[in-house]
Amino acid sequence: MKNTFARSIAEVFKGAAEAFKTFPAAILCAALFAVVTIIRIKLDWPEQEAYNFLFNCLHWALALGALLSLAAITTVKTLFDTMKTFLIANALGIFAAIVAFIALFFWGEAEPAYEGARYAVVSRLAGMRVTMGMVVSFLVFVFMGGYLQDRSDFARSFFMSHKAFFIAMIYGAVIMSGLSGVAGAVEALLYNAMSSKVYMYLGTLSGFIGFTIFIGYFPDFSKRVLDEQREIAQKQPRFIEVLFGYIMVPIVLALTLVLLLWAVKTIVGGMSAAFIRLSAIATAYAAGGIWLHIMLTHHEAGLARIFRRIYPIAALVILAFEAWALFIQLGKYGLKLTEYSFALIWVSAVASVILLLILQKRAHPIIAAIVCFAAIFAVLPGIGYHALPVSVQVNRLENVLLDQGMLVDGKLSPAKKMPDTGIRQSITDAVNFLAYAEGAKLPDWLDSELGRNHESFKKAFGFEQTWPEREPEYPTNPYLATSLTLPSSAVDISNYTWAVSPPDSCGKSDTYASFEGKLGSYRIYWQVNESRAVPIIKVILDERVILEENMNSYIDRITAKYPPGQEKGYKATLEDMSLAFSTPEVDIMLIFNNINIGLDAECDMIDYWFALNTIYIKEK
Repeated sequence: MKNTFARSIAEVFKGAAEAFKTFPAAILCAALFAVVTIIRIKLDWPEQEAYNFLFNCLHWALALGALLSLAAITTVKTLFDTMKTFLIANALGIFAAIVAFIALFFWGEAEPAYEGARYAVVSRLAGMRVTMGMVVSFLVFVFMGGYLQDRSDFARSFFMSHKAFFIAMIYGAVIMSGLSGVAGAVEALLYNAMSSKVYMYLGTLSGFIGFTIFIGYFPDFSKRVLDEQREIAQKQPRFIEVLFGYIMVPIVLALTLVLLLWAVKTIVGGMSAAFIRLSAIATAYAAGGIWLHIMLTHHEAGLARIFRRIYPIAALVILAFEAWALFIQLGKYGLKLTEYSFALIWVSAVASVILLLILQKRAHPIIAAIVCFAAIFAVLPGIGYHALPVSVQVNRLENVLLDQGMLVDGKLSPAKKMPDTGIRQSITDAVNFLAYAEGAKLPDWLDSELGRNHESFKKAFGFEQTWPEREPEYPTNPYLATSLTLPSSAVDISNYTWAVSPPDSCGKSDTYASFEGKLGSYRIYWQVNESRAVPIIKVILDERVILEENMNSYIDRITAKYPPGQEKGYKATLEDMSLAFSTPEVDIMLIFNNINIGLDAECDMIDYWFALNTIYIKEK
């Protein structure tokens, strides 16, 4: 047993070493990724700021290059297995990384998030396009890994990639923990001034080693070589069979039952669930169910066979009702990002479960191709997630404005009479979505500022923003609060001599502010010993406590005037945000920046937060 365990560990590290010659382009991209990371760690933020965009472009491009190299090398080894095609595949991976970097650097910059932004960032669309490229590369790799039907299939290759990932993650975590422990011992015993960046360097190194272990775990995919490691790598251990067949299958079947009962409830009582929650559950069910179906391809246990037969039929029924929910949502709010994403997932899921029903395991490569197509479709110009919803919302808004006579000759004009609530809600919803859509191509008559500025919106349309009344996405939390902010106004401090900045004493009882007065030496404590504790003000004059008061009476005063509730918009006065004390020695006034008093009725807890601005003092 001991020799078998040692041999297994040796094989893992041997595979990691072999990865350098089996997937050289992928290893090169990963090594450069680690080098860029180390440079970013070395540079502190003020120095790194000017290079932030460059580093982000390099990271995205190298990540794509690593995965694309993995897919390309596996493809040529499986189909051709010649030195010439091997070199071409490696060159293709490096070339893809270079092209991706150039595209990101010159055309992938996002518009500044605000005027005067100090550094550029990679746009979400550019990042998403690279991400979809990585998804497609990974699925091509999995497909080609199981291409030789006499040795493997898609399901076995799919599991093998998961197994390699988790083994690499475990080894990487152990390496990181061990190296961090050694570094911690060095810091504690030998060199106390050691930089915390050492741990970041070790994390980067552990990540790189983990990646080499990941790709080194895979067998030799050459069609001319029958590698015994393939059978070991793609075999599911007994505990995985138990996990999939006897734990995950009952969980998914239980979720299937819940969703089928929801379908029946919908037939009887109509659609009532919030769409965003419904779409999240349906997406997880569809994607998770198909994933589990693939993982159970070669399981012969009773529950696994039942699941493979039931799931496609149940999924079709549930997805039919999800289509109803989507149709209602589109009628209310039009096509936006959530609806677009769910529609694309719905089409892919329906096609996939129909294929599973008809072709069973032969459907797996086609399902992977459908996912690749959906990933590419989602980021295409004109019809991608960033473009099609914008076009639909512009048309929706334009039609509403034309019907209301608020868009004449390509120019906006305020409503002559107050539109119905539904019309105002539709206009507000569409304008707000378009205002915050990244890189949206808006018509000349629509300025994104209209959705970001309440006054501009009211001036352009003639009414206040009116938000659609939506059902809560999640159960409301019974949390009641009072939140007050110091208004912008002048404070009369003519009767005071000193203005003292409050000590930062959260959780510390020995932190104080001090000064010398006519009567002696003062120490001022502002004590907040626990996160939920009521603060205490304490003043000591020459080792004599002249004031020690908690904020209870002040809290009573505030909560009596502003009861904790879910209303927003309490406007406090300067008098509300100040508190005065008087002793025989001094007069003291506290000015607060913010006050938050929160009551969590569910947990029966009250939180107090007092942001003290200044302490004013006058000796008598």
